[in-house]
Amino acid sequence: MALGGNPVFNNPNAFRKEPRGAAAGSAVLAGQSQISSEQLQDLYNRPSAGPAQTGRMTYDDVIMKTLACLALVLVGAVVGWMVPALMVPGMIIGLVLGLVNSFKRQPSKGLILAYAAAEGVFVGALSMVIDARYPGVAPQAVIGTFCVFGVTLLLFKSGKVRATPKAMKFFMIAMLGYLVFSLVNFALVMFGVLDSQWGAYGASISIMGINVPIGVLIGLVAVGLAAFSLIMDFTAIEEGVRAGVDARFAWTAAFGLTVTLIWLYVEILRILAILRGQD
Repeated sequence: MALGGNPVFNNPNAFRKEPRGAAAGSAVLAGQSQISSEQLQDLYNRPSAGPAQTGRMTYDDVIMKTLACLALVLVGAVVGWMVPALMVPGMIIGLVLGLVNSFKRQPSKGLILAYAAAEGVFVGALSMVIDARYPGVAPQAVIGTFCVFGVTLLLFKSGKVRATPKAMKFFMIAMLGYLVFSLVNFALVMFGVLDSQWGAYGASISIMGINVPIGVLIGLVAVGLAAFSLIMDFTAIEEGVRAGVDARFAWTAAFGLTVTLIWLYVEILRILAILRGQD
């Protein structure tokens, strides 16, 4: 499972292609040695070709392909919920496919959809295990995920939040720190150094006389990082549409959004479970 950020959007070849319509138009004009005034007038009277006609990425493309990925996540989640033993295989397959898709030069529809299905199995199994112990946290995590997504999208559309170079540098530093902490915590739990199911996440610190689980504080930071990752995704998609990149890169955008939404859901699910464990 990819934990955040979206290296798929950092591919220098992804959103920097020449619009196919422009190249095709140049070739047609170059091939016309002679043209009558009537033919010229007819060309000017024709409606301009839209992005769909010239093979360029559109917002509709990204939305439809993202919905296709999320639909497979949902299908996989149903399977994982019914067969929780598939959690580890789903996680491993999703992680491998996530890395392959992240560093692949050209997007692969099949691999991206396979990633969505595998991650869906993992998420569904994980949700079933946690929800069985703390009933109701899985639906709450779903609602929380879409609330964060909606608020982030509104803030981005309003222009109040943008992925500036300075903010992106801070994001990368914070992500590296979070990744190191997660890996160390996982190792401590696996080798039995920490007996808590959450590892260091289960420890508490006193703030103004109130014991607050460290996992909640770190989880809130992770949710903030995931939200900013969404801002980065939206920015990359907006720039890609404006640049007129090839339509196939809508799959790259859909993959990036799917990665971030799954990460966001898992973080919110963990926060809710830790909070319920304090009751």
